[in-house]
Amino acid sequence: MLRLWGRTSSINVRKVIWTAQELDLTLQRTDAGGQFGLVREAEYLGHNPNGLVPLIEDEDGYRLWESNVIVRYLCARYAHGGLYPDNIQARFVAEQWMDWQQTAFNPAGRDAFIQLIRTPADQRDDARIVHSVNATVPLLAMLEAHLATHAYMTGDAFTMADIPVGCEIHRWFGLPLQRPAMPNIDRWFQSLVERSGARGVLDMQIS
Repeated sequence: MLRLWGRTSSINVRKVIWTAQELDLTLQRTDAGGQFGLVREAEYLGHNPNGLVPLIEDEDGYRLWESNVIVRYLCARYAHGGLYPDNIQARFVAEQWMDWQQTAFNPAGRDAFIQLIRTPADQRDDARIVHSVNATVPLLAMLEAHLATHAYMTGDAFTMADIPVGCEIHRWFGLPLQRPAMPNIDRWFQSLVERSGARGVLDMQIS
């Protein structure tokens, strides 16, 4: 039994849910963060001093936080190759794109998401939206070019790298924005949506 603390409205929690479903792991989830609270309580902070979600506890009592690290851990422990590439160079290409999602793609698009989805219309800062979109578009162009020669993030096979990047694109596609045509991203993303492991993640409305 894998325990997960976090609400499904969190992109970082959705990464873990998707990974667990890909690996056919039994998951017990407790809503936490946002309107559910819990994350500032002493017991939770004792396990996750960041006071954020997600947090997991594996069957042996092992606890871990930070979403992309959790994805890596679950794939390394339970995938037996495949999602966690055996080839070290392929593995670090996957690591590279997972770090890119966290350090470049997510920060660029965050303000557009917060303003357009979580901020009332009469309180939105249009300048922040424009800045966020302008920061994101070059990253999308970079991803579009990469996927022109790769079926998935690391090559011909679906790996752990597709999960965080796929969750980020899902959130971006959910924003009420006009976007330039990016057929390679569209093709790749549709292949992710069709995966049984992505059900309840990539088919949900962002909030």
